[in-house]
Amino acid sequence: MFTRYWHKPRFTLTALLCLVVSVPIIAELNITTALLEKIETNYSVNARQRVESWQALIDSSQDLSDAEKLEKVNQFFNSNVMFVNDIAVWDKEDYWATPLEFLSKGAGDCEDYSIAKYFTLKELGVDEEKLRITYVKAIKLNQAHMVLTYFENKRAIPLVLDNLDIEIKPANLRKDLIPVYSFNGEGLWLAKARGDGKRVGNASRLSLWEELAARMAENK
Repeated sequence: MFTRYWHKPRFTLTALLCLVVSVPIIAELNITTALLEKIETNYSVNARQRVESWQALIDSSQDLSDAEKLEKVNQFFNSNVMFVNDIAVWDKEDYWATPLEFLSKGAGDCEDYSIAKYFTLKELGVDEEKLRITYVKAIKLNQAHMVLTYFENKRAIPLVLDNLDIEIKPANLRKDLIPVYSFNGEGLWLAKARGDGKRVGNASRLSLWEELAARMAENK
């Protein structure tokens, strides 16, 4: 049964959280010619093209339904960026890239896919309350993993946007994932037996989320 599967925490949050001052995160998705030229100079012409394609996706998808936006955004990032670990891309054990960094590099890990999809859907007008960046345990890989989840309403079974299984599926069909906790710009939730979880604090309690906020603010 879904409620017994999808909301049973298995990890310890204490080791992953730290208390820091809250910084609002605002995605800077206004792509200027100067920014595109900087990306091309610092990375490559292919990086510039990825960012231009991202802007085109945003411009052309504003009037779509939520379901159509989910499909387009999930497909875009799964198709245009390679799945590579942070050591290879950033020479760090753990680094949460901004959407622009992710697209400029053309590679990133599961956190980067989830964050990029989250901010793109927010830019497309999807209600932030329906979106959760969700830490899970990937059973087949036997390791922590991150996905984006979408709740049509608080009692709905969430849809899972993933870079491992590229088809969007309801969470009850993703028996290879065990949820641990989720968050967005509004709050942090522990996984629980029903609904979208028990709120335990602000998302700014995640130090990597805080660092991401600071870098995104620099691009404003």
